[in-house]
Amino acid sequence: MNFIKTPTLLKNKSLSLLITARVSSNFAYQMLTVAIGWQMYSLTHSAFYLGLIGLVQFLPMLVLSLFVGHISDRYDRRKIVSISQLVQGICIALLAFGNYNGWITKESFLIMVFFIALAHSFEGPPMQALLPNIVERKIFPKASALVSSASQFAVIVGPGFAGILYSFGASLIYSITAGLLILASVLIIQIHVNKEERKPDPVNLKSFFAGITFIKSRPIILGAISLDLFAVLFGGATALLPIYASSILKIGSFGLGVLRSAPAVGALLMSALLTRKPLKRNVGKIMFTAVVCFGLSTIIFAISKSVIVSFLALFVLGASDVISVVIRSTLVQLETPDNMRGRVSSVNMIFIGTSNQLGEFESGITASLLGTVPAALLGGVGTILVVLIWRKLFSSLFTVDSFEGSKN
Repeated sequence: MNFIKTPTLLKNKSLSLLITARVSSNFAYQMLTVAIGWQMYSLTHSAFYLGLIGLVQFLPMLVLSLFVGHISDRYDRRKIVSISQLVQGICIALLAFGNYNGWITKESFLIMVFFIALAHSFEGPPMQALLPNIVERKIFPKASALVSSASQFAVIVGPGFAGILYSFGASLIYSITAGLLILASVLIIQIHVNKEERKPDPVNLKSFFAGITFIKSRPIILGAISLDLFAVLFGGATALLPIYASSILKIGSFGLGVLRSAPAVGALLMSALLTRKPLKRNVGKIMFTAVVCFGLSTIIFAISKSVIVSFLALFVLGASDVISVVIRSTLVQLETPDNMRGRVSSVNMIFIGTSNQLGEFESGITASLLGTVPAALLGGVGTILVVLIWRKLFSSLFTVDSFEGSKN
């Protein structure tokens, strides 16, 4: 990563451990995403069942996120993340064992994915809340972009690697994925955090829902995470990639991996740019513009029958998405007190999970009713309409000039 020039970031051992763990876990998740999508479509040849994959991943996050956020503000966040990743690794190892012995059916497959998602739901909020305890506030935007760019490297390589490995059997991918998550678990627990003095709130309903209350009182934060929710909810065309790779573009499992990598390539290059030149002015307008680009890219991908055009559309989609992600995460983390970060991050994770996993379910259902191309096209148009509506509803977000001046 020769584009990083900040010695403070490079010399931070805990940040290096966090980055390595994120690379390892993201590599695992990307391989897992390709494998479960391709295997489910191979088992069923059904867009509906592809949508169910998103639903069973979303439900545990929806049910548990507030609870996870609460315990993240009371207990060691590193231990929560580490245990979560360890349990995921064990569950995926069992999935590998089941595939190796030929025990997997579409029903048992959905059940296993559900338990993996159940363990994964304990990872997000404490993981998001770790970074502010590792780096100083003034370099947080640059550190956030650095973590994102490092993670995207794994996101680029992982899908293509999974596409190649799948030809040797799904059990091999699941075995490697399990090992990577166990490695990430070991690395996370070694991180040293600069803990702020925080007094846990009493255990009651007010404390449990404090994250929701806090976000409702901050229109800028509410606008940022809800914009991401609805934009990606409608623009979840990536859930349909197995169908595009198999039936429309006809490029097989390796081609699916290449398409899965395309958004990450765009995200990596954009993250590198944001690390070197952090956003300083007009961050609200930039965020809205990025989401519009996300919608336009989805539309182009939806109607494309060219592998090159599809790859480029997904490339731009990933680049525009990472801009929105960096702005949103920076706004949320910098404007939230440390004793609230777990609970606020849990609400943020519900929004992210809704936009990703529930978006995949929505795309699968819409595709089964209207067809694959109309579903993806409709999603892109819906994303742009959301931007136009949010421009009116959250004008304070649109006019945010800088991160330091965003408090409200």
